[in-house]
Amino acid sequence: MTRIFQNLLVTGGAGFIGGNFIHYLFREAGFAGRVVNFDALTYAGNGESLSDIARDFPDRYVFVHGDIRDAETVRATLAKYGIDAICHFAAESHVDRSILAPDDFVSTNIVGTHVLLSAARGVKDFKLFHHVSTDEVFGSLPPDGFFREDTPYAPNSPYSASKAASDHLVRAANRTFGLPVTMTNCSNNYGPYQFPEKLIPLIILNALEGKPLPVYGDGLNIRDWLFVTDHCRAIWQVMREGRDGETYNVGGRNELTNLEVVRKICALVDALAPALPDGRKREELITFVKDRPGHDRRYAIDCGKIARELGWTPATAWDGGFEATVKWYLGNPAWVEHVRSGAYRDWLRRQYFGRPQA
Repeated sequence: MTRIFQNLLVTGGAGFIGGNFIHYLFREAGFAGRVVNFDALTYAGNGESLSDIARDFPDRYVFVHGDIRDAETVRATLAKYGIDAICHFAAESHVDRSILAPDDFVSTNIVGTHVLLSAARGVKDFKLFHHVSTDEVFGSLPPDGFFREDTPYAPNSPYSASKAASDHLVRAANRTFGLPVTMTNCSNNYGPYQFPEKLIPLIILNALEGKPLPVYGDGLNIRDWLFVTDHCRAIWQVMREGRDGETYNVGGRNELTNLEVVRKICALVDALAPALPDGRKREELITFVKDRPGHDRRYAIDCGKIARELGWTPATAWDGGFEATVKWYLGNPAWVEHVRSGAYRDWLRRQYFGRPQA
């Protein structure tokens, strides 16, 4: 039986995957209900990414500036807009920052998820809480094998540990309180609107500007790369047709080392952007840096369950997806400049110096 939602709350909808998901709902999925985007607009959130949706769907798109840890605001929002389902993206998500400031990850990812689940339990005729998680909760893989839905959790960073805890809270809300839930654990996403602290946009922009291209360790850590629109399509498929209480792994079937990713981006930027003033190829900018603590060696997703049960498979090959992503960043310099402006710089200064500096 296909679920039909009237009023969908999307937490973290001004972020990378959440913003792409809202675009997908309105532009491709044919969703006919109302979307309420609930976002705290931290440094990585950018409401301007959805300005076209706000313009084109003024009666069906609502933005609420709120923090998922604020129980009163969450409950009031669910009541005001008659929310019958939640798609939960909102999270602190960058591993490097979780090492630097783990408290934020515990508070947002664990406490925030608990607040949302508790509020959802108070909604009459609530249809679904969908939780978006990560393959990082499973830890690190050897050279062979894949993460399955029944792979034991073994998180190795404060980020992945906080996501693992939130996964368990979602499962407990279903088993203990009967809250209808589904969950997806995805591999590394890439595509438009991703904040430039993450590998792919960071390398694109540094390559464009002729800056060093930092690669951790030997660069041979392997990730499975998933184009964000494929991920959005999977989430919507699970929300509408996934079995209550079930988890589905979502992967791109694109295993690449970090070094392969960086070299591919260098070649694309060389082909699509003006040459560097000194005539060097972008690949010459690659700079190997000290590996980060607890850096998992390999992630790879077995997404056979979602294929068998729901008919979803990734549609975007890595070469076409990478080219589309590079073209998007090269074609949207105003968006890039905005997200690289004061908010993020101030956050870094607070971490290193204790207060914003001029």
